[in-house]
Amino acid sequence: QVQLVQSGGGLVQAGGSLRLSCAASGLTFSNYGLGWFRQAPGKEREFVAAISGFGVSTYYADSVQGRFTISSDNAKDTVYLQMNSLKPGDTAVYCCGGRKWDVPKTPVRVALWGPGTQVTVSS
Repeated sequence: QVQLVQSGGGLVQAGGSLRLSCAASGLTFSNYGLGWFRQAPGKEREFVAAISGFGVSTYYADSVQGRFTISSDNAKDTVYLQMNSLKPGDTAVYCCGGRKWDVPKTPVRVALWGPGTQVTVSS
């Protein structure tokens, strides 16, 4: 069964850090580009960060550049999102998403979604 299983997230104070994980199963991990997207209440889902197969290239939204780091571990078929210097504006449901032979940098390009995890940053 092809699926993405997420872990991490939770409640943190502004300025704090969290790490999200997205473990893939049922697919050849290195063939997939994976990304993180988030959706805040009343807003559209937006791109956060993405990484190509084998972690060769990474991409970030301007709003998280320099604060968030995306990485992958091909031995564990897992992609991570390290989030530092968190702000209340980062509060959202975070979803990982993937697409074979592509790096999804917009939600419409995602073919496979994780279930989502809540990140709440208090001021």
